[in-house]
Amino acid sequence: MSHTPHELAEEFPDKVDIMSDLKQTDAHFSKLSDTYHEVNRAIHRAETNVEPVEELAEVDLRKKRAALKDEIWALLSDK
Repeated sequence: MSHTPHELAEEFPDKVDIMSDLKQTDAHFSKLSDTYHEVNRAIHRAETNVEPVEELAEVDLRKKRAALKDEIWALLSDK
């Protein structure tokens, strides 16, 4: 399988340990992280034409990923 870009560990490499801890101890963070990964993988599948989608649907997915990333960063920046 090809490498999926925009994984959280790549986006926030200095926060990997914190993210790992939060996934274990914070249900909200864990859900955000899981949702981010689902959306990110859907975008990757669309971009690589594994599961093509209409352009507007892909744009909506990218907006959702950006919003999730912002919310995750807000939680991480407090740590």
